[in-house]
Amino acid sequence: MAGILPRRMGMCLHATPAFSLSARRTFSSTPAILSHIGKQSLPYGSDVVITHDPTPIMTPRVAADLHSTTLKIKGPLGEHTLPIKPFVNLKFEKEQGDSLLSVTVQDSTLKEQRSMWGTTRALIANAITGVTEGYTVPVRLVGVGYRATVEPLTGNPSKKMLSMKLGYSHQVEVEIPEGIQCTAPLPNKIMLQGNDIQKVKEFAFKIRKWRPPEPYNQKGIFVGDETIAKKTSKKK
Repeated sequence: MAGILPRRMGMCLHATPAFSLSARRTFSSTPAILSHIGKQSLPYGSDVVITHDPTPIMTPRVAADLHSTTLKIKGPLGEHTLPIKPFVNLKFEKEQGDSLLSVTVQDSTLKEQRSMWGTTRALIANAITGVTEGYTVPVRLVGVGYRATVEPLTGNPSKKMLSMKLGYSHQVEVEIPEGIQCTAPLPNKIMLQGNDIQKVKEFAFKIRKWRPPEPYNQKGIFVGDETIAKKTSKKK
């Protein structure tokens, strides 16, 4: 027994450096590649009016917007209001007749400011696209007998609702929110349009919840170019 014990201890001592070496190899020393999207200037046309109110928001809708400033973006298709963090700076420029908006932060070494830099720039870009071109999200109904129509809302004809047959014993009726245009060019296709990409996609996935795509028969409600991998059922 005394002769076996040292050999076992020796094996453990040999194994320890090899284990730690393999553990160290799993970590990469390559630095993270940043997108630097915040540094890119935002061009916008003469049909877009952007105004920045530097007055701090003291009674915000959500607590995170406290002390933020207000940016209003107005275009042919509507208007957006965005809260801008107090450490985000906006600079309006003119270059060869084009209007440019540059986004910077006070201290790019701070994680919070660095993360909000690109986020703020992306939100402003989405708002500019929304008020000039708008967003269109297609929704597909895949299934036998699945169909959709747009009808006046029951009890309030001034509003509209989306009525769908999705294999239930009853029709599914969803009220169309303000700011979103909904059409059904085909019985199994729905087109959603609006100037706010967040609201349009939120409504699209609200519709999708009634029949999420399932992988065995690949039926359900698909948003955009969404696909789902087909699964085969287990055979005994």
